[in-house]
Amino acid sequence: MKLNFRNYFFLGSLCIATLYSCSKTDTPQPTPVIPPVVVVPPVITPTFPTTLSGVKGILVDKNATDETAALFYNMKMMSKTQIMFGHQDDTKSGFNFDSGNGTSDVKQVTGAFPAVYGWDLLDIASFRQNNYFTNQAPDLIRQLTKDAYARGGINTYSWHYWNPVLSKRPGDGSVEGTNASFNYDGLSPNTVSQILTGGSYNAVYNQSLDQVAAYFNTLKDANNKPIPVIFRIFHEMDGTWFWWGSSHCTPQQYKDLYQYTVKYLRDTKGLHNILFAWSPDRGATTEAQYLDRYPGDAYVDVVGMDQYYDLAADQVSNGGITAASNKIKIVSDYALKANKVAALTETGLNLKTSSQTNWYSNVLLPALTQKKVEIAYTMSWSNRNDEFFVPYAGHPAAADFTSFKNNSLMVFGDKIPNVYKIN
Repeated sequence: MKLNFRNYFFLGSLCIATLYSCSKTDTPQPTPVIPPVVVVPPVITPTFPTTLSGVKGILVDKNATDETAALFYNMKMMSKTQIMFGHQDDTKSGFNFDSGNGTSDVKQVTGAFPAVYGWDLLDIASFRQNNYFTNQAPDLIRQLTKDAYARGGINTYSWHYWNPVLSKRPGDGSVEGTNASFNYDGLSPNTVSQILTGGSYNAVYNQSLDQVAAYFNTLKDANNKPIPVIFRIFHEMDGTWFWWGSSHCTPQQYKDLYQYTVKYLRDTKGLHNILFAWSPDRGATTEAQYLDRYPGDAYVDVVGMDQYYDLAADQVSNGGITAASNKIKIVSDYALKANKVAALTETGLNLKTSSQTNWYSNVLLPALTQKKVEIAYTMSWSNRNDEFFVPYAGHPAAADFTSFKNNSLMVFGDKIPNVYKIN
């Protein structure tokens, strides 16, 4: 296209005006600051073995029985898609029974036993009797353990171990160790150090471990084969209420106690039907906090957490479900990268004092599903007349508990596969 002089003059004037305008009025703009992209590293999942020999190679006990290794494997595999439900003292006591005759509040409400059964060594290795746990007699708990195993269930044991250090109580002069408590009462502020090697009560502790080993050795099935158990040693150690708690021993002393216990039962006593569990309370909000008193991967098969506080009614209204979910994920993520089984080892709402009727579906289930986690089982605490954590037949929360049981995520005793074989 042909341009005349007027066109050139106009274009030139426009360019000069534009340059002059830019140089006089425009201030240099600072280089925009682009916030860094925060990349959350993925959880690196190591290869998980699929043979008995391979599974035994990652267990605390390399000589574990085939059934014990298979239990670990199957809990790990099931945790990828489902969660088993457990109940402490399920067939021993309930809201209106304490007969130990196999009655179960869980079964009366849902038609099925739990998949996981919790028991306690309290009076199996004990310095006293007649306590509020109401007679955890060895013969009774042994039989209930065998019955649970025969149904295909999983047995887990905790140990509310009476303080073995002999200290006189002020006032009545009674002696701790014969009228002992597992709760810290200030009489023996350094119990852990006294029961370890070189301590003045090490022999007393060894005698208690001998009792534990003798009892576990009696857990045999109909074919006289050892019944696998999960042994949850010195739980809630990050709290201050037990004599092995965080205010009463150093992290290293606690680790030494846990490791000593594992080695004594596995190596000295030759027990090979135990998976060793470790479960702090719900205080940790980071992995570093969670692992503060962790005895080490060589001593732990099952990593857990006890969680009541965040799931209580007053905390749920203040973000408790999310808080609990975040903490459960810490446990799950660590289990993934360390080739451990993860579990919510204790939880529940005391329905004796709460009017809430939908806790299982509206609180516990969301806490377990809000984030992607792999949890093998969750276990509610026991039922008794004075407190109960599972509704009994006819209780207003029974319908919700049945709905919880029927959720496809949950596995009760009627749907548990054979967890004692690797197919």
